[in-house]
Amino acid sequence: MTEVSRRRLFGYSGVTLAAGAAAGAGLVSVAQAHTGATGDDGPVPFFGVHQAGIATPVQDRLHFAAFDVVTDDRNRLVRMLKEWTAAGAALTAGHPYGAAAGGLPESPPDDTGEALGLPAARLTLTVGFGPALFESGGEDRFGLKARRPAALIDLPHFPGDNLDADRSGGDICVQACADDPQVAVHAIRNLARIGFGVVAVRWSQLGFGKTSSTTPQQQTPRNMFGFKDGTRNIPGDDQAALDQHVWAAAKDGAAWMNGGSYLVTRRIRMHIETWDRTSLKEQQDVFGRTKGEGNPYGTKRERDPVPLAELPADAHVRLAHPDSNGGVRILRRGYSFTDGSDGLGRLDAGLFFIAYQRDPRTQFVPLQNRLAANDHMNEYIQHVSSGIYACPPGVHKGGFWGDTLFI
Repeated sequence: MTEVSRRRLFGYSGVTLAAGAAAGAGLVSVAQAHTGATGDDGPVPFFGVHQAGIATPVQDRLHFAAFDVVTDDRNRLVRMLKEWTAAGAALTAGHPYGAAAGGLPESPPDDTGEALGLPAARLTLTVGFGPALFESGGEDRFGLKARRPAALIDLPHFPGDNLDADRSGGDICVQACADDPQVAVHAIRNLARIGFGVVAVRWSQLGFGKTSSTTPQQQTPRNMFGFKDGTRNIPGDDQAALDQHVWAAAKDGAAWMNGGSYLVTRRIRMHIETWDRTSLKEQQDVFGRTKGEGNPYGTKRERDPVPLAELPADAHVRLAHPDSNGGVRILRRGYSFTDGSDGLGRLDAGLFFIAYQRDPRTQFVPLQNRLAANDHMNEYIQHVSSGIYACPPGVHKGGFWGDTLFI
């Protein structure tokens, strides 16, 4: 039996890979907060106070996957999380997960191999736990019911929602972001293989063209409507804002979430063909910004202070602005998507909305209620998928994803 096979059979006691077990695989052991990458396509530190992929500078590509846990065995789930952690540390460092070639000819390779020779591409992996992991159908499968944070609510039905239950929710989510789509897909593919028999993919989403930036010195990206998006996003290096709006604290009521964050995802279908036949004036009225420069109405530059009173009452920017919502802010990491056509010749495209926050009850929910009821943009979009997850704090060397919850 190979060393890798023994690890898979008995699970990990930590996240240190056995010497020689993986061809070239090693662990990045830098313990620091994740606020930047080490190079243009180099590795982002895996270990730290917070999980990477939240305040990290936003990468170009996304592969998001939600998993259902298909076992009731808590020990098997914990062993899988430990193995996921070891694999995550190797993959984000730009190494394969075990041997991709040169292993036993009679056995499948440990790593699927499609990322061999590619750089780390700033890959980050961010894990979150959905409400159903804590209680599902009235059952407390893993003894976690009493540890469900009050902030991990079941999201309400918002006006205009047309949610597909098969593409919503999930017990565990993994957000893989990278500057190379093959690197991101490779990571999810290998985690799914590792989890076989413990978890199964419930749904997944590919994304491209980041629609927000956590590095304000960079040019603001544009969404599929052609408008700049995320101008006022929380910067990844604004520690005070992150502490106030993004990172959960022990005093919030769930000590195991200290240093973590709550993730809300929404797949937003954009009615592209209708939008493309809409006048420029109405498009700009919908946002309250110009399409070219991106400046708010009544200003000259994109980042000028927003004169809310000069924007249409139902403009998206006016309704979503912190000053219209009691100072509420969220950290956005959304991506555009195009998933072919819908069979009627219409492009299945839009925004995969990703937002991190300290408490969805006081941040996303009231903000979305306001937008759902009043936003002019609702004529051109529809929310078709939804998810909420508690993302635990970062992993320290010797620990694993979710160790503060399970230990």
